[in-house]
Amino acid sequence: MNKKGFIFDLDGVIVDTAKYHFLAWKELAKSIDIDFTHEQNEQLKGVSRVKSLEKILAWGNKTISETQFKALMLKKNEEYLSYIAKMDDKEILPDVPKILNYLIQKEQPISLGSASKNARPILEKVNLLSKFNAIVDGNDVSNAKPDPEVFLIAAKHLNIKLENCIVFEDSVAGVQAANTANMISIGIGKKEVLHEADYIFSDFTEIENSFIQELINR
Repeated sequence: MNKKGFIFDLDGVIVDTAKYHFLAWKELAKSIDIDFTHEQNEQLKGVSRVKSLEKILAWGNKTISETQFKALMLKKNEEYLSYIAKMDDKEILPDVPKILNYLIQKEQPISLGSASKNARPILEKVNLLSKFNAIVDGNDVSNAKPDPEVFLIAAKHLNIKLENCIVFEDSVAGVQAANTANMISIGIGKKEVLHEADYIFSDFTEIENSFIQELINR
């Protein structure tokens, strides 16, 4: 049987935690007198916490001390954790379990490849942790997407060649990282945003098992 490596981003692909990131970043920005919009939040998808705060400070034309920077990052994470503490399996995006179960049925290795440092607790909250053969998250990488590091480590854990890996991503940075790694990139979201991806679907309800089987057979 053909073995492919299937790598999933977390935020916006498996669960919609983007709304919680937005609320936490908005609260933080407000505390230092910066307006923060949904459009700006879109630019933070797939970006590390450090880089995200740097962007917000640049948008607000603010300079702060390193001590305050660290305190704000901690504050943002605590705010975010207070939201995800209430999560359950109702937060899983439509038809994600269908695709995961099909891959498990076909004995295909599955990994998470996420910038989130809270990936494991989130997957536990939504009862999906056991479906993954490997978890690679923000605790395991030094370089944020569009650097492909997170996907390279995932492929290594799955013991699958890079060109035989398929990545599901909702961010431009994530799609670019997958492409740089010479993996098949599948964008989950808007075509006009994710046009660099090899395939694009609005969400997993548009993905048939037959499409997944075609990827396995390649």
